[in-house]
Amino acid sequence: MNEKKQIFALDIGTRTVVGIILEEVKNKKVIKKIVSEEHTERAMLDGQIHDVSAVSQIIQKVKEKMESEFGTLTRVSVAAAGRSLKTEQAKAHLPIRGRILQKEDITHLELMAVQIAEQQMKEKYKDVNTEYFCVGYSVLYYYLNGEKIGNLIDQKGEEAAVEIIATFLPKIVVDSLTMAINRSNLEIDALTLEPIAAIHVLIPPSMRRLNVALVDIGAGTSDIAITDKGTIVNYGMVPIAGDEITEAISDQFLLDFPLAEKAKVQLSCSNKIVIQDILGFETTLTRDEVVEAISPSINSLAKHIANEIVQLNGLKAPKAVMLIGGGSLTPNLADRIAAELNLPKNRVAIRGIDAVQNIDFDTDGNYGPELITPVGIAINANEKPIQYKTVHVNDIPVRLFELKPLTVGECLLQAGIQMRQLYGKPGLAKIIMINGKSMTLSGQLGSPPILKKNGLDCSIDDMISDGDKIIALRGKDGKEAELTIQDLLENQNNTVIIDSKSYNYKPKILVHNKLVNTDYKVRDRDEITIQEPSTIKELLSLLGLSKKMKKIKPFRIQINNQEIHIPSFAGKVIKNNREVPLNSPIKNGDILQLVETYEPTLEELANTQNWQMEYSIPITFNGQDVILREERIKVYRNDQVLRPDEKISNGDQLRVEHHKLQPFIFQDIFRFVEFQIPKETGDYNIFINGHKASFDHPIQPGDRLEIKWLIESKHLGAE
Repeated sequence: MNEKKQIFALDIGTRTVVGIILEEVKNKKVIKKIVSEEHTERAMLDGQIHDVSAVSQIIQKVKEKMESEFGTLTRVSVAAAGRSLKTEQAKAHLPIRGRILQKEDITHLELMAVQIAEQQMKEKYKDVNTEYFCVGYSVLYYYLNGEKIGNLIDQKGEEAAVEIIATFLPKIVVDSLTMAINRSNLEIDALTLEPIAAIHVLIPPSMRRLNVALVDIGAGTSDIAITDKGTIVNYGMVPIAGDEITEAISDQFLLDFPLAEKAKVQLSCSNKIVIQDILGFETTLTRDEVVEAISPSINSLAKHIANEIVQLNGLKAPKAVMLIGGGSLTPNLADRIAAELNLPKNRVAIRGIDAVQNIDFDTDGNYGPELITPVGIAINANEKPIQYKTVHVNDIPVRLFELKPLTVGECLLQAGIQMRQLYGKPGLAKIIMINGKSMTLSGQLGSPPILKKNGLDCSIDDMISDGDKIIALRGKDGKEAELTIQDLLENQNNTVIIDSKSYNYKPKILVHNKLVNTDYKVRDRDEITIQEPSTIKELLSLLGLSKKMKKIKPFRIQINNQEIHIPSFAGKVIKNNREVPLNSPIKNGDILQLVETYEPTLEELANTQNWQMEYSIPITFNGQDVILREERIKVYRNDQVLRPDEKISNGDQLRVEHHKLQPFIFQDIFRFVEFQIPKETGDYNIFINGHKASFDHPIQPGDRLEIKWLIESKHLGAE
């Protein structure tokens, strides 16, 4: 007679608690009963129990219904929710100067990043005082000297870095789950993780060498697990799921949420549905009409799931995606996820309970992908329960939550050993100042850690067994940095020609303002000054020609409060027959000519600005040549009128007054000649070019002006 083995399993979800009784006879598994009870209040949030008492009451209801048929139940198999997992991204750096990277160095670097991720997570959730178990991590990028690189093995440089995404399970989740079970007069018979349970029944170990993503789409969250290289490599969660689609149906068609949920379920098996909105109107809708109306929400859910899969899978799409959970039945969701991941449609599929081998049902009902996880819990918790393993790390016992095969490195992490501290300390670095800038001279790198498992040498990624004894000793320290000035720079003698004169110069090396030779051994905290010019400006300063440099400036003045720049008066630097700026680079053999800034006269300035300083015409008066002049502009500096020959300095502020041009008249002549009235007065006549005129008669260039007195035998002219 075959002995029956009965398993009671619970799937404690955000919305419902599902109980299963599974009987196992040899290799045959039979589901005897399924009971589902909804939470009456929000006792669960993202997979974590927030109200232990409320959850235990729902568990008690499921238990009592089961006991009415199967008798007293005392032990139960459960799972920690995948949605309670927390992911964190982190980056770790490792100086590698003088070292060729090996696989163990890279593993060490990755675990350093995991440790940093854990610290970041503890800081983020510092209000929750709990331990965390790392259940997987994926490498996003490797870096060498700050640049992304595909593989670090056998590489060398200054610094290696890795960026990872790690997934953690808070111990408080397990503790609250245990408390809720115990309050229902039950004991945990076996414990697993929901994604592990689902993978166990859908993706056996022989298939885990394939890179596959399993997505459990529930009501509030979509839980994700990734397989690759024979194991489960990572887990994650998207905080949206089937309820998003239900809400979209509710909004589009004015349905109460329960009716929208019912309509969503009907869509999975029917091409037409009949709905009644909140106003009492009844409508028949086709599947295509509903899908089109809620298409943005379906697209959003697909995009979120695909993005998280890519993140967890090292920024690449997996080979295939399996969808389970009630939310997986969302119309067209599988096709949309395939499109987001650039996968063929036949690489994304919904997997139902029929995909689980050797399962029979001794209970009525139509069961789809929503039953995968509860069945997986029952089977996996019994066959592959999560174990606690105890190892000794440096003689200190460490208990580990075994969600996957554990390595020496993970034991060190759980023991709280800082991975960075396992390598021997680098040799003493020296911090120096070169021309006011800090520079660190790294010492020789320390050697890798010494690792032993049960007395034998081991590596950081070796697998461990229960009871193993691990010894982790820090590697040897490196030697301190030893460099001379010559190691830091090249010493050269250079020659330049400045204004036809040859100048020799070479770098001057000062340590704490004292001149030293290039064989000087650099000491910690040395302040080194290297007087080696790289520009014309620095060269002039080094050669003591700063005065010349100060005279090489742009020529700028202000005219009536407006600044103008006059290049023709500006200072110039000519290098090898080409004008260059003072910050132009200098090299051995350059020929320089320094043209100082020019101070023009007011008249020279006027020429550049096209000012007409005066208007003048030549005439004759009583036979004498005379030039008549009229000032067109007046230029003031500090309220003082400037003469045309006065110098204008760089930066002067000038005020310019322009006078309107007025034609000369006859009487203007008396401003330019000395004229005496004869003692014997009498009448007179005024002539311009021999024609009588008046004092206000306009005159032109070349006119002949005369005054003739009507006195006998007398004619007085200009003297």
